[in-house]
Amino acid sequence: MTKLAALVAAAMLGLNAYVFYFMGSEESLPPRISFDTFPRTIDDWHCRERESMGEEIEHRLGVTDYWLCNYERSEEPDDLVNVYLGYHQRQVREGAKSFAESSIHPPRHCIPGSGWNIIDSEIVTVDIPDIADKPVNRLIIAKGPARQLVYYWYQERGRVIASDYWKIAYLFWDRATRARSDGSLVRFTIPIVNGDEEEADAEFVSLATRILPRLPEFVPN
Repeated sequence: MTKLAALVAAAMLGLNAYVFYFMGSEESLPPRISFDTFPRTIDDWHCRERESMGEEIEHRLGVTDYWLCNYERSEEPDDLVNVYLGYHQRQVREGAKSFAESSIHPPRHCIPGSGWNIIDSEIVTVDIPDIADKPVNRLIIAKGPARQLVYYWYQERGRVIASDYWKIAYLFWDRATRARSDGSLVRFTIPIVNGDEEEADAEFVSLATRILPRLPEFVPN
């Protein structure tokens, strides 16, 4: 047997073992708290009213539970940060017509569909303790003259992930080795007023620093 044939045979055996374990194991669903109890007031930031996306969008996204709200700062009423925290209990679901039906939809695929164009995109690290040194996505999006700053990442089973590809790789690995496919999308959207990106970044850091320590109760590690 040639070396290539041996590698192919080993790969096939490994794949068969993975599929057997993956399909045969019962999925573990870690305990968590519903977003119904997520705080609307966090220090000087306040959410006036929790938003609903409607049943059709919720079904299309395949989201189990989510928090969507505009937070404002009491002493700076012009400061506004839209927060979306979407939790998916299962991303690899039996009976789903496709993987895309139950997995978290990448924002960079959805943003153009809502009429916004991505004009700048990079992976960065931010000086926030709970995600320090972890890569996250930073986008600038535009609709006509309006500009918004978007930070997002996947927070899944104790990992902070920026890459769509690594998200999928970790998802299937954890489903096979930990019997888990739960995870979440964390997204902050901030209007850029008068072209001031630095101010928008500062607003993100201010609110994210307060929200992220609370996440593990709602998004299990």
